Amino acid sequence: MIVKRGFFLCVGLTSLALGILGIVLPLLPTVPFILLSAYCFARSSERLHNWLLQHPWFSQSLRDWEEKRAVRPGLKRRAMMVSLLSFGVSIAIVPLVWVKIMLCVCCLALMCYLWRLPVIASHEIQRSE
Repeated sequence: MIVKRGFFLCVGLTSLALGILGIVLPLLPTVPFILLSAYCFARSSERLHNWLLQHPWFSQSLRDWEEKRAVRPGLKRRAMMVSLLSFGVSIAIVPLVWVKIMLCVCCLALMCYLWRLPVIASHEIQRSE
């Protein structure tokens, strides 16, 4: 039991660090890492899980995901635009053709993932506010 909690705590902290880095670094997705850290903290540390659920940057999105298994349309749009912008800049800067191709493939995979994320209907958003 202690080993399992320790494992989830380590994975949760690592995932949180990568998610925060993903805010400023291109190629690192923020949302999946924050969702993973919430999952891990729920199984390892009630205090960290509550902190994450009440954090001003992540609380609304995590609550939406936990309650509705969906994201708000604006968040999905922003995630897609920021990802496209950061991949576009990276692709423009990188001189190696094979790296450009790899970045394009990664970008397409991320766009497919984001595109498939369920969106909260507008009438559900108005009810929750």
